[in-house]
Amino acid sequence: MESGPGIFAGAVFLLFGAALLGWTGACALRRAPVAEGVRPVVAVPLVLAASGACLALGVWCLARL
Repeated sequence: MESGPGIFAGAVFLLFGAALLGWTGACALRRAPVAEGVRPVVAVPLVLAASGACLALGVWCLARL
């Protein structure tokens, strides 16, 4: 019963991190802007760091079960 919120949080973090990573990769391949009004040199590393952090949090949440 008590592991339900941990599983949910871990799954949400993993799905969001994977979707953000895929979206950034697709934008970078098409040379489309990743963030409106931000240079790609700044936006891509920030988004990759955020998606990596989300993936790490998801793994951490699921590892704590």
